[in-house]
This record gives sequence, C-alpha cells and structure tokens, in this order.
Amino acid sequence: MTDRVALVTGASGGIGRATALALAEDGLRVACGYHSDDAGAKETVRLIEEAGGTATSVGADVADEVDVKEMFHQITSWSGPPLVLVNNAGVNRDGLTVKYPRADFERILEVNVTGSFLCSRAALSGMMRARWGRIVMVSSVLGLRGNAGQAAYSASKSALLGLARSLAREYGSRGITVNAVCPGYIHTDMTASLPQKARGRLLDEIPAGRLGTLDEVAAAIRFLVSERASYVNGAVLSIDGGMTA
Repeated sequence: MTDRVALVTGASGGIGRATALALAEDGLRVACGYHSDDAGAKETVRLIEEAGGTATSVGADVADEVDVKEMFHQITSWSGPPLVLVNNAGVNRDGLTVKYPRADFERILEVNVTGSFLCSRAALSGMMRARWGRIVMVSSVLGLRGNAGQAAYSASKSALLGLARSLAREYGSRGITVNAVCPGYIHTDMTASLPQKARGRLLDEIPAGRLGTLDEVAAAIRFLVSERASYVNGAVLSIDGGMTA
C-alpha cells in the first residue's frame, strides 16, 4: 500500500483521526480532510508523522463542488490521486421533526450525502485509471434503525448505504470496491459525559454490554481498504456490539 494515497474526510478527530492513523500504519500516504477544525487536522498529521508515516491536511467543505475539486487537485499535486477514500465527514443536529428547521435538514443531507457523492465522484476517475480503488462510507447504526429526534441524521446515514451499494455495482468490474460501516455507540468525550442513568440505558441496548472504541471502528475500515478485502464489495458492516442483531 506504500505507493497509494488515502483521503479521510473529517480527520480532525474521532473516527476520522483513528482511521487516518490506522491507514498510515499500513504505509498509505494520508490526506487528512477537514472543514473548520484546522488545528485538529494538523494534530492528526503530527501524530502520523511522529509514528513514521506521511500525511498532509487539506481543508474543504465537502458539500461544495468547487471545494471538492480543489481538494482533490491539492492532494494529487502533493502525492498523487487518492485511491482510497473514507467518506467520514458528517454533521448532525438533533430535534423533533414537527419543529425541525428545513435549513438544518438540508445541510445535514448536503454534508453527509452530497459530500460523500461529490468526493466519491472525484476519486473514481483516478481509481478507474489505476483499475484499483477502495471507498468506505462511514454510516451509522442509525442508518439501519431510526431514533426519536434524529430523523435527519438517520435519513442521511441510510442514504449512504444506497449510495455504497449502487457504486459497488457500477464499478466492481474495475477493481474498485465500495462498502459501508455502521458504527454504534462509540466511546467519545460526548458519551463519556453522559449522566449515569442515560449511560445505563444505552448499555442495556448493547448485547456486548459496553461502548465500542474508535480503534475498533478504524480496524474495520482498515480491513475494507486492504488487499485482503478485495472480494468484499457492497457490504454493510455493523460495528455496534450486537445492537442491531
């Protein structure tokens, strides 16, 4: 994998950072995409370089077609076209549908769905020339089941599954695989700050009896972009401790 470039969007922290670090360990040169958290993306680059890897940060609003084109131009000029793409960038705002602002709903779809489409489209030309490529959509357990107060987010994450499956059929004959992961409740600063009662209710839903870790999600993505997963295409992998079993 050392001659290949990976783009991880939303790499300023969380799943994106853990994924960028994991891919760099496999020798990929990693472009760490970000929108507003420049410092976070640069910290991800620093961690990769400290571990002996190669990385750069590149800013873009993935919902903006011009931004996406410029981001891919910068990455290609830096180290070549990305042959691995992890569509991780996403936004969310919870709220009950009856009072939910249309602008918020549309923004969530623009970033989570349109952004993944635009980045995938931009990456596919290079992948087709190489006759090799890997795309992973970072969906969510809420792409498989609904949740009160999260209709917009759930809709966007469900849409990513259809996008992944369709692209898998369109480009599977070109040596390109497109898969999706659906993380469940993962240990983050936000979940760590939950009140004990709310945390207990969460754990009651998870057969494993615990939250997942960022490294566990990154490990699944790392497998899907590897040569070992060359016959895995159009798959939806739940990483949720059995929550959707």
